[in-house]
Amino acid sequence: MIFMEKVVKVTATDNLKESIKSAVEGLGGFKKFISAGDVVFVKPNCNTTDPFPASSDLEFLKALTDLLYKNGAKLVAIGDSSTITLNTRRVMEQKGLFKLLEMEDPPRICVFEEGKWMVTKIKNSKFKSQVSLPEILTRVDKVIYVPCLKTHKQARFTGALKLSVGFVKPFERISMHLKNLEEKVAEINSVIKCDLVIMDARKCFFNGGPSEGEVREPNFILASKGRVAVDIEGIRIIQGFKGNSLLHLKDPKDLPQIKRALEMGLS
Repeated sequence: MIFMEKVVKVTATDNLKESIKSAVEGLGGFKKFISAGDVVFVKPNCNTTDPFPASSDLEFLKALTDLLYKNGAKLVAIGDSSTITLNTRRVMEQKGLFKLLEMEDPPRICVFEEGKWMVTKIKNSKFKSQVSLPEILTRVDKVIYVPCLKTHKQARFTGALKLSVGFVKPFERISMHLKNLEEKVAEINSVIKCDLVIMDARKCFFNGGPSEGEVREPNFILASKGRVAVDIEGIRIIQGFKGNSLLHLKDPKDLPQIKRALEMGLS
């Protein structure tokens, strides 16, 4: 029997901070995941400058940062690497991420290309034997994923598992996309720590993606300890919209990235 982590799904209200808090409270609250003095790394979606849900909503990141500090984090770091054809710092500037530095308790903004990389071997791999990841991951206590909910023209679906591609050294992503992309996405997740997933599913792409697509508004925020569990619930949300591009998928577990992730022991 496959073990699957619990997923909490709450309807978002106008009070974004309280909505995020409510979702995480369904798992025991932030203090279940954060200890006093922790350095917490937040992984958003800064793939392009396109508006939410193509990339993360600035107000969502601001609300989450404030909640993390209020629950004992010593430092909140937010970092990403954009699609290989774009300059990450410029994307972040255009998305307004550096405005977060004006907060009373600001996060640290990390551009992966401006830091060091480490090569990590992937055990029991079939499609990708190693991956280069940001060295900063070795210097944080907790990692929180903040994915958007979208269909994807190449990977079919992009949520928590696919968010990990932003950790991969840009040049390596070229070969990832040439063949068996979905399976490689699953395999790199096996060597990346994730303590908590908070998916911003207030809006989603139910066709197209990842940077442009047809938008619907489920108006949910999802929280879980499991990347696979969140993605399965996300797929089901998209499948609830008429004309979605995942209609052919009878069981989300049949999606190659989900199937391979389960084989790798992820939940």
